[in-house]
Amino acid sequence: MKTSLFQPFTIRSITLKNRIAVSPMCQYSAVDGFANDWHLVHLGSRAVGGAGLIVMEASAVSPEGRITPDDIGIWKNEHIPFLQRITAFISLQGAVPGIQLAHAGRKASHQSPWKGAKPLAKEAGAWQTIAPSAIPFKDTDPIPVAMNTDAIRQLVSDFRTAAARALQAGFKVVEIHAAHGYLINSFLSPISNQRTDEYGGAFENRTRLLVEIVHAVRSVWPHDYPLFVRISASDWVEGGWTIDDSVVLSAVLKNINVDLIDCSSGGNSAAAKIPVAPMYQTPFAERIKKETGILTGTVGMINTAEEAESIISSERADIVLLARQFLRDPYFPLHAAKELAVEVDWPNQYLRAK
Repeated sequence: MKTSLFQPFTIRSITLKNRIAVSPMCQYSAVDGFANDWHLVHLGSRAVGGAGLIVMEASAVSPEGRITPDDIGIWKNEHIPFLQRITAFISLQGAVPGIQLAHAGRKASHQSPWKGAKPLAKEAGAWQTIAPSAIPFKDTDPIPVAMNTDAIRQLVSDFRTAAARALQAGFKVVEIHAAHGYLINSFLSPISNQRTDEYGGAFENRTRLLVEIVHAVRSVWPHDYPLFVRISASDWVEGGWTIDDSVVLSAVLKNINVDLIDCSSGGNSAAAKIPVAPMYQTPFAERIKKETGILTGTVGMINTAEEAESIISSERADIVLLARQFLRDPYFPLHAAKELAVEVDWPNQYLRAK
């Protein structure tokens, strides 16, 4: 049977063997930003399982950019060697290694989820959080410091050097994390950005930081390697960032050599009411793709082969990114291929079970 989901897909010089990507998923299992055997096995097993693209979790461009002390980092050269081990293994399985570069902004300095997910106490190593404006995500959170222009310039530089390290580590796709209420997203949205300088107010000003980061990353990221940006296509709150804003932003990003918009939503307001349901964010990817012509990825509650195939075959998005379903089933692509009656390669070591 011919399907769309298992057709190869080329972006610049990089070809994915199918349209199934492992979405970045925080593992909260690093020490001082260093990846370890957990990350190797976690990501490696999804590569063995047949995914076309494996995107490593949000990787902090500075120590203060971590959500928790247990986050992966890429802020120093010492992080590179173990990341090289991971990208080499992923590549050997015929998958493409990608990485998401991130700064958590006002949502940084928290405990890992199974430790309570609360702001860190001072004795637990809490650090000062930063944001476009001194507005906490929750009323009970510490108040972040509004960034001055020197801090903004440093942030842009941090993304640039992180991208250079990602290249050295063997990644072939970089994604800039501009979603879920983290630092870049908080600049985009008028509910979290109340600045009056060139980084606040009008749409062009609120998007300026992201544009500068894209230019900085592209200055060190090869022209023939893909660059993605993950956005929250809607804040899901009145007066916040909207899908209309996202369409305009996507057109801007397309013109500065961004290849694909990874369409998520929410995360920037604790008051958001999100209508979670299967494929609930796919309309965002579909609209952005159709109105701007940029490639899109869709993520969120995509759980079955049929759902994934329907998205790609109807051209609602160009790739599907799965997170929780890959936690449940590292071999989702192999199982999906069987369900859709598609012949795909299995690892030689597993052929006896095919």
